[in-house]
Amino acid sequence: MGLAKLILKYAAPVPKIEEFSNYLFIGPHPDDIEIGAGATAAKLASMGKKITFLILTDGRYGDGSSDGVKGDDLAELRKQESIRAAKCLGVTDVRFLGLSDGGFYPYEDMLNGIAKTVGECAPDLIFAPDPLTGRELHVDHLNTGNAASHIAYIAPYAGIMEHYGAAAADVKAIAFYMTAEANRFVKIPKEMFGVQKRALFGCHTSQFPEGSEGARQLAVYLKLRSADFGLRNLCLHAEGFRVLGQTHMHCMPERV
Repeated sequence: MGLAKLILKYAAPVPKIEEFSNYLFIGPHPDDIEIGAGATAAKLASMGKKITFLILTDGRYGDGSSDGVKGDDLAELRKQESIRAAKCLGVTDVRFLGLSDGGFYPYEDMLNGIAKTVGECAPDLIFAPDPLTGRELHVDHLNTGNAASHIAYIAPYAGIMEHYGAAAADVKAIAFYMTAEANRFVKIPKEMFGVQKRALFGCHTSQFPEGSEGARQLAVYLKLRSADFGLRNLCLHAEGFRVLGQTHMHCMPERV
């Protein structure tokens, strides 16, 4: 461990995900939360934590269009799939911003929508996709990660949140999923890993039809990813996140 990381480890420890009580999971599309953090959401729900899902875009340009379902019909189908998947994970508070899939929206609308939800839910920790992997290319993922980062940091400042028509919230940390630089891990019981798979492949059927190549590839990836993270934590399954506390979000350029 380098000196800079050693200093940060003791001066500003990375928050532990499971120590909080109120969580907001933000997804760019109707299936991203389940892919990136579904098992963690299921575990936290089983622990009695307060959890809200906020899905930003309607997924109208998803793979379901290849089956003849398009536009508003596909958006509504994916909304219902999201509600069922969240319920499978133990989450009942599911909110939709309703922006168009594919980046066809003003970025300010995304910021405003996230800010208002954060003000209403007052989460301790926000989950969002990592916008800084250097490999992510989907505009909705990048916008979601950047917008969530922006709001996570300014959330405690009432004067700034007023500009978004939102109340202040004492957000203590952000946890990025779909990251290549995980610094915190959540150990996942085998049954919760199974719940994640059921939520994805049993509920999001417009995107992952049974027997499809896409479903097969994602299932293999999730299994190997959870095993890799689990090996690092001496367990069978785990999910990894890049977590930043409020101190890390500002004036600390070192990687934690």
